[in-house]
Amino acid sequence: MVARIWRGAVAQADRDAYAQYMEATGVAGYASTPGNRGVWMLRRDVGGKTEFLMFTLWDSMDAVKGFAGEDPDIAVFYPEDERFLVDRDEFVSHYEVARHVTP
Repeated sequence: MVARIWRGAVAQADRDAYAQYMEATGVAGYASTPGNRGVWMLRRDVGGKTEFLMFTLWDSMDAVKGFAGEDPDIAVFYPEDERFLVDRDEFVSHYEVARHVTP
């Protein structure tokens, strides 16, 4: 299993609008891709901004490529991201899930 992590930030005043936008774009895209095992959209307020961290789990890197394309280390962006994001990672991090425990 593979974990994929991306981070971006918006003005705090845009936090709820961006969360809704991400539900309709990124979250929907992740969740509808075969091999996706879950999507977590995390957020926190820091210094007048709201930081978002997208954490997703995948069956394999091939499944990640089904979402992200042939270069899965490059972040996927959507048309309105430019309007919202004041800070963003251009690249994502992938981790092999060495251990997963479900309570």
